[in-house]
Amino acid sequence: MSSADPDDLVFKALADGRRREILDLLKDGPKTTGELCAHFADWDRCTVMQHLGVLEKAELVIVKREGRHRWNYLNVLPVKRIHDRWISRYASAAVDVLDRLKRDLET
Repeated sequence: MSSADPDDLVFKALADGRRREILDLLKDGPKTTGELCAHFADWDRCTVMQHLGVLEKAELVIVKREGRHRWNYLNVLPVKRIHDRWISRYASAAVDVLDRLKRDLET
């Protein structure tokens, strides 16, 4: 897997449930790294930072520093790119198959 391929980085980032949980939290609005660490009390700060690093490398999280605070923002554009390139194309094919199956069963 080429680490330069943006789609590979997004799939790798989304493959971990803990990182998806971080994204779910950021969906409600930006959070400081400290707020994320407080939410994941069973993780140490280093673990949270490692997960944020993977998300940032995949451009799923945008980081802005304000003074001593590190704000983490959700960036949905990589997910939209994956949806447009992969999911929507395969979803329409699956719907067509199900529609044909339904028609065959009804006749």
